[in-house]
Amino acid sequence: MKKFRLTMSRKRMIIGILFITPWLIGFIYFYARTLFMTGQFSLSEISIASTGGYQLSFVGLENFIYAFRADPDFKQVLTTSLFDMVVDVPLIIFFSLFVAILLNRKFKMRPLVRAIFFLPIILNADAITEALSMQLSMMTGGLSSMSDEVTSAASSSTVNVSYYLSLFQNLALPQVVLDYLVSAVSRISDIITASGVQIIIFIAALQSIPPALYEVSRMEGATGYETFWKITFPMVMPHIITNVVYTVVDAFAKSPVVDLAYETAFTDYNYGLSSVFSLVSTLLVCLLLVIVVRAIQKRTFYYD
Repeated sequence: MKKFRLTMSRKRMIIGILFITPWLIGFIYFYARTLFMTGQFSLSEISIASTGGYQLSFVGLENFIYAFRADPDFKQVLTTSLFDMVVDVPLIIFFSLFVAILLNRKFKMRPLVRAIFFLPIILNADAITEALSMQLSMMTGGLSSMSDEVTSAASSSTVNVSYYLSLFQNLALPQVVLDYLVSAVSRISDIITASGVQIIIFIAALQSIPPALYEVSRMEGATGYETFWKITFPMVMPHIITNVVYTVVDAFAKSPVVDLAYETAFTDYNYGLSSVFSLVSTLLVCLLLVIVVRAIQKRTFYYD
């Protein structure tokens, strides 16, 4: 009998399936079941029984109609969350790649500098955040008791933002670009804080690029600009997809629409309406991910 042999592509496919099997089991057992229950709750009116548990009364699309027509906050919060996500995600990706390229160079005390850029991830922990907020509240009295001289000196040293805006306007930049830059600068602290994991992923991607490609480019006389666009950027494109997915999901988990759904469920005890908020925002984020990932995949180069 002819011996059955697996091709290299089939072996890689089997390894990939085995690799995602634990995640797939967890997704089906935890998330898929929860998503189904959320859809069920969104079509029902939930009442908590006195003996425990809950009862569902089917109401159809009433919760959806109320969310989009009568609720005063949902549409505004959802639009603002999606707009901030669209603005922040490209900035986080570009900033992370830029910092990763700098940190991938050889210089003194490089491990320390890398650790400093990883600090925002540690500072995002709940315990650290709570400790910092308590410390800030303890310092409020001391800061409020500053002398008038120090306060006036600090106010006189502030940056005149309108001056720099006028400089950009004199460059004849479109108003859309100018608004984008202003909104980006106003959230620079949040962008730096949200870039820790992405920087690490990009550093790993840069270190996986074969050094022979850079040696050949130097021998051919390529400039740094040409080397970046012909070698570095195409080689890190698969990791850009990974970082985009992570950044969008992370931004969605911290968005105001999630807080609105939480307050509606556990403060107002309107679980059906809260399920509508969660379901609609999740579907919109998934649609955004599909569009962005498909657009990036068309230009992605996979190196074997």
